[in-house]
Amino acid sequence: MTNLRIGDLARSTGTTVETIRYYERIRLLAKPGRTEGNYRTYGARDLKRLNFIRHARGLGFEVSEIRSLLDLADHPDRDCGEADTIATGHLNAVEDKIEQLQLLRAELTRMVGACRGGRAADCRVLEVLGDHSLCEADHKSA
Repeated sequence: MTNLRIGDLARSTGTTVETIRYYERIRLLAKPGRTEGNYRTYGARDLKRLNFIRHARGLGFEVSEIRSLLDLADHPDRDCGEADTIATGHLNAVEDKIEQLQLLRAELTRMVGACRGGRAADCRVLEVLGDHSLCEADHKSA
């Protein structure tokens, strides 16, 4: 697949045209070549790179992490230790989020289970939300 226009690249990768332009602006994707009619044109390397970016974003990697990972991918003779460090850091962050979500689920389950229905003045959900000291979960307040 070579000489793709931006719409073709978007369809091939499940990405929007606006997202592709954004990735070009922040330099995750190189500036594309142009046709005589001044249309953007992309090749197989661009398609592969955009799929890499999409997959990394789907896994929750930050743009800065993706930039570093792409830099490593662009230099195949470099040590991949940095990639391992980035992925390990991201895994640790995901595990922390999972733990936090499990605590939130437990607290919400407890709150909902304590709700007796009836009047808002007697609502356990509203009571717990209004007084954090009634919350049993050790979760962060926003």
